[in-house]
Amino acid sequence: MSFTDLGLKPELSRAVAEKGYHTATPIQREAIPAVLAGRDVLAAAQTGTGKTAAFVLPILQNLSAPEGHAPRALVLTPTRELAAQVAASAEDYGRFVKLRTVVIFGGVSERPQIEALRRGCDLLVATPGRLLDLAQQRLLDLSHVKVLVLDEADRMLDMGFIHAIRQILKMLPARRQNLLFSATYSEDIRRLTERLLVDPVKVEVAPRNATAERIEQHVFQLPKDHKRHLLAHLIKDGQWPQVLVFTRTKHGANRLTQQLEGAGIRAAAIHGNKSQGARVRALADFKDGRITALIATEVAARGLDIKELPYVVNYELPNVPEDYVHRIGRTARAGGSGVAFSLVAPDEAPLLKDIEKLLKRSLPVSALPKFPISAPVAPAAAEPAGGVHRHGHRAPGGGHGKRRGGGRGHGGHGFARARRSV
Repeated sequence: MSFTDLGLKPELSRAVAEKGYHTATPIQREAIPAVLAGRDVLAAAQTGTGKTAAFVLPILQNLSAPEGHAPRALVLTPTRELAAQVAASAEDYGRFVKLRTVVIFGGVSERPQIEALRRGCDLLVATPGRLLDLAQQRLLDLSHVKVLVLDEADRMLDMGFIHAIRQILKMLPARRQNLLFSATYSEDIRRLTERLLVDPVKVEVAPRNATAERIEQHVFQLPKDHKRHLLAHLIKDGQWPQVLVFTRTKHGANRLTQQLEGAGIRAAAIHGNKSQGARVRALADFKDGRITALIATEVAARGLDIKELPYVVNYELPNVPEDYVHRIGRTARAGGSGVAFSLVAPDEAPLLKDIEKLLKRSLPVSALPKFPISAPVAPAAAEPAGGVHRHGHRAPGGGHGKRRGGGRGHGGHGFARARRSV
């Protein structure tokens, strides 16, 4: 089905075509007519399904032409990167309709954003914190908003934005169209949905909390201090052109970046402590192939739109099982395919079980390849046979006495012995 068939006017269809899109995705086929009709929408969609266009395109059509100075459509997103991505899409799709899009988020100076708002805005894309700051300073008028979009609503709630969202809702007109997009459902999302949406059109293009079927998933079980060596081996031996790697903490992202660079792999970290300029540069370098590995925390990775990303690695499993869905969803976008690897230490076994419970299936455990351990290894009282290569590097199946069992197999015995020793 083409975008013209969905009721979009020629100016928007032309802009979409110039971006290289000719056939609507399932979520676009279902959501665009509903939004054009003025209905509230509750959409459950995995990342990479085309959800941004599913709400941006009909909003641009319904806004019709520039009008006044105050925004008439508001899109709330959890992160700076996603806000910038949505705003860029609105600029691209709206290039022939002359509507004004402004994006505001924290981490950068307020002044240019305030000046942009004063020049006039039809569609405003914002993160909740900065929006609330400007609204409370009376620098932003939300009284003309006709449509509200909560994009990645589950992540906004996970990040603690519920109080800010409630305050923002009080500033909006009571009569408006509401669109809520969420990849996962929780009790908080259900409560928000009941409060926010009126007789919504429900769009669900994938089973709840399901991962993209096109993603090939693998688990490697190994001690925590061997993870960086395996990751370096996978990147080098597989000649990976790009890989997005997830860590739990900002400090962990920085440390792993240094370790990979020490192994001769071009890497950069992206997380909340980085300046916006540094985050933009790291992402640009990654997209342009100047770096191979982008190391990210969960929050920073939300909204990263990287076409044809072949590999995602969970260097550490997330504490929230739904985040696994988001993480691996960075690959296999827009109909492509991808591979996701999870490096699981013994103490992460419960997290793996939680993920498998959510997915309602077991994830395949792959045999560890042989890879060098480049860091010095302290001597042990008893060394299992075959544990060390002639060049002094440890095979992944080897180990130091009781600390590490031999276990190159399907992750069973070696992992169990390692677990008992932690």
